[in-house]
Amino acid sequence: MSSNPHLPVLDEAPSASPQRLDLKVGFACNNRCVFCVQGDKRDQIPPRSTAECRALLEEHRATSSGVVFTGGEASIRNDIVDLVAHAHGLGYEVIQLQTNGRRMAYVPFVEALVAAGLTEVSPALHGSTAAMHDALTRAPGAWAQCVRGIQNARRHGIPVITNTVVVQRNVTDLPALAELFVRLDVQQVQFAYVHPSGTAGELFDEVVPRFTDAMPHVRRALDIVSRAGIRGYAEAIPFCFMQGYEDFVVERHIPRTCVVDAPMVIADYTAYRWTEGKAKGPPCAQCSHVQVCEGPWHEYPNKYGWSEFVPRTDPPAPA
Repeated sequence: MSSNPHLPVLDEAPSASPQRLDLKVGFACNNRCVFCVQGDKRDQIPPRSTAECRALLEEHRATSSGVVFTGGEASIRNDIVDLVAHAHGLGYEVIQLQTNGRRMAYVPFVEALVAAGLTEVSPALHGSTAAMHDALTRAPGAWAQCVRGIQNARRHGIPVITNTVVVQRNVTDLPALAELFVRLDVQQVQFAYVHPSGTAGELFDEVVPRFTDAMPHVRRALDIVSRAGIRGYAEAIPFCFMQGYEDFVVERHIPRTCVVDAPMVIADYTAYRWTEGKAKGPPCAQCSHVQVCEGPWHEYPNKYGWSEFVPRTDPPAPA
């Protein structure tokens, strides 16, 4: 699974939100991120055909009012503009492209997406500098292209919803990155704690930070974007680390989503996270937030244990 839930700009709780289709169109990518949750799928699973993508859009339109094109890197497909146009023609109200942002650096591509009906873009930027981002993505020049892509999207009126994967190397850089997002005039920022699966699982020791080490920097970054009037969220961080920051817990807001992955389909991504993706441990049984908290990705306590997790005693605030 991707660590990015591709959150649209919505305030509703999941039960009140429309169903959304998360369509993984293929796993080819022009980055090779050290934290990639998809691992080596790019070498094992061929991309979906245009006909298959169109058919899936048509099949899920009856239950979904929004669609996210993702992968891999969806933007490098030659047919992505046509797929966006097809979704628009089917009446999808929210059409989002999750992307590493590199192809957005080219203005004609951005203009074509706007004309096709794209409503928002979710570029992934993982560092405030080229040195940081390019090292994490293992793609020289990726930072400059992503930043230019964000600028192009804003100049063409496309709402920008950024995603940053929180890893060992970039935790102290998060406040500086938040300041960059303010300067870039993005509409929403999300800091997603790395899901230790795929490549991130293989490189666990060098990629996955401890919550106690990361949280001061995550909170400061959230403070920076919040003070600037930008909507900020954190993903996959349990409530015991988010005291005073409960409104930033993204899981309280993620719409009901069907993930068409390969080779499986997850009909309800929320249920998947609660039953398979994330975990509860001994401290959770004593926590007042156990009924609202999903816990960490299960790989985290499998490696680090539960000693960092301190049960809360205060009642959870209403969503």
